[in-house]
Amino acid sequence: MLRKLLIVVVLALVSACSSGGGEELPAGPDLMKKAAEAMKAVKSASFSITTEGKPKVPVKKADGRLTATGDADGTLTIDLLGTLQEISFALVGDTVHFKGPTGGFQKMTRDQLAQFYDPSVILEPTKGISQLLASGTDPKVEGVEGGSYRVATTFPGQVVGQIIPGVTQGVSGKVWLDRATSRLTKASLPLQDGSVTVSFSDYDAPVTITPPAAG
Repeated sequence: MLRKLLIVVVLALVSACSSGGGEELPAGPDLMKKAAEAMKAVKSASFSITTEGKPKVPVKKADGRLTATGDADGTLTIDLLGTLQEISFALVGDTVHFKGPTGGFQKMTRDQLAQFYDPSVILEPTKGISQLLASGTDPKVEGVEGGSYRVATTFPGQVVGQIIPGVTQGVSGKVWLDRATSRLTKASLPLQDGSVTVSFSDYDAPVTITPPAAG
């Protein structure tokens, strides 16, 4: 009798551990839909883009702040003809203020920047993260990590390419969605010869993007 009781206890513990303490994971499609809607309501965020290996994308690294109105500032490391260039930028309205490692700030238009990379698209509801999450196919919730649901899914290349220029083919990656808010905290996208990771923080923190001081 005691042996049977011990077996029951052990089985119960194993079941609890394997199911994450008994928590029932949400359905992938429902969670992704909820996350896509949550991202549409974001007013501002900080973002970070990093690469590992040598993925064939022009943006190798980026850090900055974004607003839902399309303004942004931060730094980009871009591969220009095989040379990495770090660029500081402030995107205010239709004007981009930018500077390289030397010299002062110069100006270009938003359309000119978009030929290389337009970070403001990240929070744009029809092209950015919201659209990316809505386009994921066959999403499967794998578990919980650090307060976020980890979801494996596949994204169309044309949608990923809006956020990570240079991507043209579908990408099978993983996204981490905050359990409390459903917002995206991280996306890991394996690409040819490497990978790209996009992370987000400081959602809806007060952000004012201003042009840099002259000189």
